[in-house]
Amino acid sequence: MSNRHSSKLKILYIMKILLEQTDEKHVMTISQLIAKLAIYGIEAERKAIYKDIELLTEFGLDIICVKSRSNEYFVASREFEIPELRMMIDAISSTKTISYKKSKLLIQKVERLTSIHEAKRIHKNISLDDQVKNTNEEIYYNVDKIENAIKDNMRIKFKYFDYTIDKTRKLRRNGEWYEVSPYALTWAEDHYYMVAYYKFYDCISNFRVDRMLSIETINERRVLLEGAKYFNVADYKKKNFRMYGGEPVMVKVQFDNSLVNPVLDRFGKDITLYKTTEKCFHINIEVVPSHTFYSWLFMFGDKVKIVSPEEIRNKMQLMAQDIVTLYNE
Repeated sequence: MSNRHSSKLKILYIMKILLEQTDEKHVMTISQLIAKLAIYGIEAERKAIYKDIELLTEFGLDIICVKSRSNEYFVASREFEIPELRMMIDAISSTKTISYKKSKLLIQKVERLTSIHEAKRIHKNISLDDQVKNTNEEIYYNVDKIENAIKDNMRIKFKYFDYTIDKTRKLRRNGEWYEVSPYALTWAEDHYYMVAYYKFYDCISNFRVDRMLSIETINERRVLLEGAKYFNVADYKKKNFRMYGGEPVMVKVQFDNSLVNPVLDRFGKDITLYKTTEKCFHINIEVVPSHTFYSWLFMFGDKVKIVSPEEIRNKMQLMAQDIVTLYNE
């Protein structure tokens, strides 16, 4: 490497070394920095390094100098703090949609956002189970293709599958293509979903991104329903339990006071809680009354009751009776 070329790269390597190898508990002297630069084939004088450190500090890198007989330097703060990195890594580790292989790669990238010393400390506590991870590596390409279709205002087609009892893939509708107008991508119930207009049902539908195969862009503009331009995916998720689509209905539900936390976790703190008695409260919510909505209510046993409308209340009763009948057989 020529002296002129290495001189231009020197400040970049100084930044790289300080970011990767220093933190509050791991400092570096100028002599050590010179030795590290030599590994990259770069010769440097002390005065030049002092100047480069000043420039990096002016640039915004939080380099602290510990005054001593031989001054010691370290990067004090970074874009992400350790607790933030920890939360990101835990989210990646626990998410079933991201494959084991991809999870390891993503965690390695996140760890590079701190020093190698802090990364080792974080890595010791990582719990990554390949038994609960998705095996469909195609999901990352799917996300990219869907995002591009939304950006370019184009339709897409794909094939959709389910798993059989012997854990093999079986294409729905005998392998026919699904043609949709994608509206948004969203994360719900530990899975990635595409929300789209589906002409087959003439409504908004949801599709698990990890169950989609062979996505292709169709050279046709998306079908945008009235109001689709202002489609609010957060509001849509609140109404659709586990992303099962359908027509929303206003439902009044009564809960025991002990269930305030689960209700707020599900619907957010903006929802109004109406005091019914000293022991219970009720809410009015617009939801899609799917099987998963009823299943969510069943979780709370006799501490929850649908008050209205009558047809939704009757549906809940019938489901309860079917369960009793099953156990009486």
